[in-house]
Amino acid sequence: MPLPDREAILRFVAEAGADVGRREIARAFGLHGEDRIALKALLRAMEEEGLLAAGPGRSYHRAGGLPKVTLLKVVAAESGRIIAVPEKWEAASAPPHVAVAAKRVRLQPGDRVLARITEEKGGFQASPIKRLQRGETRVLGIARSINGQLRLVPVDRRVRQDFALSAAAPLRVGELLMAEVRGSGARAVAHVTERLGDPFADRSLSLIEINAKGLPHVFSAEALAEAESAAALPLGPRTDWRAFPFVTIDPPDARDHDDAVFAEPHPDGGHRLRVAIADVSYFVRPGSALDREAFARGNSVYFPDRVVPMLPEALSAGACSLKAGADKAVLACEMHLTQGGVLRKFAFHRAVVRIAANLSYEAAQAEIESGAGALSPLLGQLWAAWRALDCARKRRAPLELDLPETQVVLDAAGHVADVKLRIRLDAHRVIEEMMIAANVAAARQLERRKAPVMYRDHEPPSRDKLLALRDYLETFGIPLALGQVVTPALFNRVLAKARDHDDAQAIAEQVLRSQTQAYYAPSNTGHFGLALGSYAHFTSPIRRYADLLVHRALVSALGLGEGGLPEGAGRRFAAMGDHISMTERRAMEAERDTLARYIAAHLHRREGETVTARVTGVQKFGLFATVDGLGGDGLLPVSALGPEHFWFDEAARALESETSGTRYRIGQRLEVTIVSADPATGAVLFALPGMGAMRRERRGPPPPRHARFRRDRPRKA
Repeated sequence: MPLPDREAILRFVAEAGADVGRREIARAFGLHGEDRIALKALLRAMEEEGLLAAGPGRSYHRAGGLPKVTLLKVVAAESGRIIAVPEKWEAASAPPHVAVAAKRVRLQPGDRVLARITEEKGGFQASPIKRLQRGETRVLGIARSINGQLRLVPVDRRVRQDFALSAAAPLRVGELLMAEVRGSGARAVAHVTERLGDPFADRSLSLIEINAKGLPHVFSAEALAEAESAAALPLGPRTDWRAFPFVTIDPPDARDHDDAVFAEPHPDGGHRLRVAIADVSYFVRPGSALDREAFARGNSVYFPDRVVPMLPEALSAGACSLKAGADKAVLACEMHLTQGGVLRKFAFHRAVVRIAANLSYEAAQAEIESGAGALSPLLGQLWAAWRALDCARKRRAPLELDLPETQVVLDAAGHVADVKLRIRLDAHRVIEEMMIAANVAAARQLERRKAPVMYRDHEPPSRDKLLALRDYLETFGIPLALGQVVTPALFNRVLAKARDHDDAQAIAEQVLRSQTQAYYAPSNTGHFGLALGSYAHFTSPIRRYADLLVHRALVSALGLGEGGLPEGAGRRFAAMGDHISMTERRAMEAERDTLARYIAAHLHRREGETVTARVTGVQKFGLFATVDGLGGDGLLPVSALGPEHFWFDEAARALESETSGTRYRIGQRLEVTIVSADPATGAVLFALPGMGAMRRERRGPPPPRHARFRRDRPRKA
């Protein structure tokens, strides 16, 4: 019998519905003698290519595959959507996410369920058979003394329960602990598995989030060794672009320089723009330990005090980083732009470059404004190409949201020295538009070659979100006309009308909240926010696995040498897209929560002070507010608003007194006292300094009770 090909083996493993050994595969295909030796080599190659994953005893299943019946653990349950992962997963890659159809079974995060698995449109679906007893749940918390008893208080504010503690050695109040919670309700006990020390020590607040989110942050010895070996590779045959004076423009503390740019006038008019991107696919090969760990991480995570990189430092800050003065391997996009910013032609090359300068955004901006530096002529060409791209951007009319971003500045000891808003410069816009152009070119090139594409999809807002936004905007007298086709220009008109409004920032935040979250997938739905029909991430492969997949696809499609996609990899793009979308959300949450902890640490030293805060959210139980110029949300409970009874106007996002007409709404500024700020959880509690100091908005007496009830009902479309 001839040796089966990869497709035949994958079909057999899929149909088996469970792990199968090499002997079973050999018997199924009638293989004997030397053919079995060849089969062994083929299976090992398929494992290295990421087509198969090996379980215990060298049994095999499809990489990312699941048995027809398996045990799942629920990891998320939001808005009626339940996501689970297999409880046991021996493969080196991250476990797949499974959508659970649980109409008759109520499931919550941490629940275990035996389910029947099907695969539809590249994703796994589960039908519950039986919910099982909960297993152990890991909780990160701080030892606190409560009513004379030492208890574990979770750092995750969403967990509203503290737990009795069990440990082999005496514990100290204030220790940061990792524990396994066994049991439920009042009988739940937290068994300490790891003592992590003082949560308020220098540079430790990000460690709380690393442990809380379970972020992979320690590379295996095998991955580190592979990174060192890859970093020493010769660069191989490449187009020589060392004569072009490329520059990188990044934040001042950047170490992983992914991208460099160079522009010049095009002989046929317009601009020739070259965007050179670190050729990570050359150094990180599919199926390697290095690749598996990069995929598990999905992306780098950036904290005020540290970076949890997707790749080891030998590559992320070394061989791959485009540092000035050394020969660097790049995968580059060469584009011809018209004066109006139209992308007329583009081509991709594997090249070697020598970076002329690593600039910060601030340094590049200062030099272009002064016009006196040695790099001014080079930067002038970049700015000219950007102005052309900006013309094209204005014609597209993407979503124009420009909300302030908070930056935490640490001193040498790791303490918060300052919290301020980032200043957005033209230098930021120059690089953003050039990266967008290269990303568009990458997606189009792969489409032309009918190659797999990992798209960056961003869908239009849902009808429910649009109706809620319309109701909110009506309270400001701003109309939102909902026609058949919703475009970013619709929201831009709203933002333009609100520009001179006192509540402009609050309105912009509500517009942002109405948008969907972007994700990665092999099916193209376009990018609503950027007003683009096809879009993929190509420009940051050091820190995003999605970009690495696009690089590999380009290398394979264009025949650019080693490091392309393995055979059949495109069939796994749906599951891979789900995973890297999850890791992106995990990173965003970790970065956001850590920022909140650092802001709380800053405010902890100011407890008792009265500050000006802006209301950012309104719920029945109180107001969320952020201190002007700092960011980070704190809670002003409704009980702290005085003895009056307040009713919640959901459409207007407001609380209104039933007696005095005092009204609190999103965007309103109040004088508040910082009662407490907990760096461990990021929780900040406010109070009003006194009724006399309170800034109130009066709108006369409240509407009759029957009118209020009508107002609480959702409006028809």
